[in-house]
Amino acid sequence: MEIIGVALGVTKVQVGRVRNRSLQKIASADINAGESVAEILKTVFKLIDIQFNSSVGSIGIGVPGPVSLQSGIVYKMQNFPLWQDVHLKDIIEKQYHVPVYLNNDANCFALGEKYYGKLKPYLNGAGLVIGTGLGAGLILDDRLYSGVSCGAGEFGTIPYNHRTFEDFCSGKFFMEAYGIKGEIVNQRALDGDAHALKIFSEFGVHLGNVIKVILGAVDPEMIVLGGSVSRSFPFFKNDMWASIRMYDFYPPVERLKVEVSRVEHVGVMGAAALCIDPILSRSQDVVLIPEQRLRDRPE
Repeated sequence: MEIIGVALGVTKVQVGRVRNRSLQKIASADINAGESVAEILKTVFKLIDIQFNSSVGSIGIGVPGPVSLQSGIVYKMQNFPLWQDVHLKDIIEKQYHVPVYLNNDANCFALGEKYYGKLKPYLNGAGLVIGTGLGAGLILDDRLYSGVSCGAGEFGTIPYNHRTFEDFCSGKFFMEAYGIKGEIVNQRALDGDAHALKIFSEFGVHLGNVIKVILGAVDPEMIVLGGSVSRSFPFFKNDMWASIRMYDFYPPVERLKVEVSRVEHVGVMGAAALCIDPILSRSQDVVLIPEQRLRDRPE
């Protein structure tokens, strides 16, 4: 059995066909988040049509916002102004006549790491997506924990320095604090620019502070970093750890590992993993018979 994984982003949508642990094919297209639901779904359908065949048994979708796992409704998304209470599960199931599973993109990132990446050996971990914003997915007791409406792990919304952690621990920090894009700071840091290195040093302290909150909340063994800013990890790693080591409760710090994701197309793979084992992802009703789940689940 094959699975379609869909990663809906603010500027791009990616669709891949997955069999077992292998990505068979992937396609992507740019989108405009300000367009209507119908226009964006037209692009999504076009990409799914490229991948869909009679071997596809289910579709998993990650979206950049809160969803109802039970009803498959996508609530209002901050970067998609025309999306409010969209019955996405019903729409996709009506179009393709296979079960559909939804979750937010940060949870799909964490689940992708649990199945295919660095969270695989751990019972408790977190995936931290550091890009345009700050998102997190939680693996607790060997399962993805989403909360009632995918609200678990929203550490970026926590008040911090009279703003929120997202303002200091994502790409927003570089523009709001210094008026420069993170990729430009990264390039200058590669060239040894002292000011760029200082900016990343400051960023590392802030990131360490949000990681201390995560330690206090869920006590993970491993935190995996993803998103565009994670590519600059060597420039903020030391200051991040210096900040983390100031945490008063030492045992979690001593055990903690923080590494960067190495899973290619992890958003697509994580969305597909929603279908592989809905029990693990605490999603909707199980649709795969036990033999299929055991066969398709990674070793």
